[in-house]
Amino acid sequence: MGTTGSAPDLGATAPDAAGRFATVRRLTEALADPLSPEDQTAQSMPDASPTKWHRAHTSWFFETFLLEPHLEGYVPVHAAYRTLFNSYYEGVGPQHTRAERGLITRPGIDEVATYRRHVDAAMAELLDGTGAIGDGGTSPDSAIGALVELGIQHEQQHQELLLMDIKHLLSRNPLLPAYAPLGPTAAGPAGPATWTAHPGGPVPVGHDGAGFAFDNESPRHTVQLVPFALCDRPVTAGEWLAFMDDGGYERPELWLAEGWATAAAEGWAAPLYWAERTAGWHEFTLAGERPVDPARPVCHISFFEADAFARWAGARLPTEAEWEAVSASRLGAGAGVLPAARLLDLEVLAPAPAGAATHPLGDVWQWTSSSYAPYPGFVPPAGAVGEYNGKFMVNQYVLRGGSCATPPGHARATYRNFFPARARWAFSGLRLARDV
Repeated sequence: MGTTGSAPDLGATAPDAAGRFATVRRLTEALADPLSPEDQTAQSMPDASPTKWHRAHTSWFFETFLLEPHLEGYVPVHAAYRTLFNSYYEGVGPQHTRAERGLITRPGIDEVATYRRHVDAAMAELLDGTGAIGDGGTSPDSAIGALVELGIQHEQQHQELLLMDIKHLLSRNPLLPAYAPLGPTAAGPAGPATWTAHPGGPVPVGHDGAGFAFDNESPRHTVQLVPFALCDRPVTAGEWLAFMDDGGYERPELWLAEGWATAAAEGWAAPLYWAERTAGWHEFTLAGERPVDPARPVCHISFFEADAFARWAGARLPTEAEWEAVSASRLGAGAGVLPAARLLDLEVLAPAPAGAATHPLGDVWQWTSSSYAPYPGFVPPAGAVGEYNGKFMVNQYVLRGGSCATPPGHARATYRNFFPARARWAFSGLRLARDV
């Protein structure tokens, strides 16, 4: 089935909040369903986590920040889960070593399923107010309601991470097994690379306060831009093949010094998951290995590779303010002419061919040239939840847009994703910018 959805409504009634919670929790289980117990337990690298851990950690989040402090009489399933499934929240206790999550064979996936059911039942009680302290978080302006919304959005983040991580794990298997027998997207050539010009000047950047946003999307502020243009679609695999054929991975003048050193040390000669076979270049997908489709957006590239390609193409990466200025305007006035955002579709789970009219949100996350830093006036929220984004604002770059693994309702023009410059296992690509 394909998934559809819209942005969360913070003015929803309690049953709507409960229904949204249940829908998101079911999707996590649907994503895990094709996987064996062995698939769900293994960890392919320190940056990735086992599927079983994602399922448990998202339950830990609701248990730790909502059920224990706000549901009278709540009894945790296991006291040790507080440490085992804590990711990095120092304010609520110790954490298990991230690089060793794959060594935790117990609890098994059935026990994790029991944990999830226990948390789900308690959350249903909290959301309908029958066991809650105070109003149970049913009013949209309550502190509990805000935490429920944060927990829902947090689980959606882990749904995309689950797919990123299981793809990396399966790619390490010489059998190159498929996650699921997925169908292809509609075939067709890539559309022409058209550009949207922007006159520059002062532009508002950041979330305007309507609806949900993560703390790193605020405060809204003004940025002064010089005239520029932004390409209307992502760079395609066919264009990337031309970059490779022109020696793109062998020309140090195209690369930042650290990127060139990293590419040499890691042996990069193509995007992650690409392999040259007798019949040409193939890529490992969640449906197994397939020939590279030149019409699809290139995916699984690092910031370093994106920057080198942009220089080769006689362009550059956009700043995140430039990306937002153009994309927000497209999503506002005249948004009705846009095609549907191409986000998570359980029947495809791959970028669609880049047509002439592509949506700003979806297919691949798009690297920007902006370092991940706080907006002017940013102050992390107090307490452990305040660790959510602020502590990562160093040595990372911002990506904008969304991807084929981003759940519907979890993408917006102000969303600031971020990864280290060398990261490649995210569903990451690029759109080009140029000065006018």
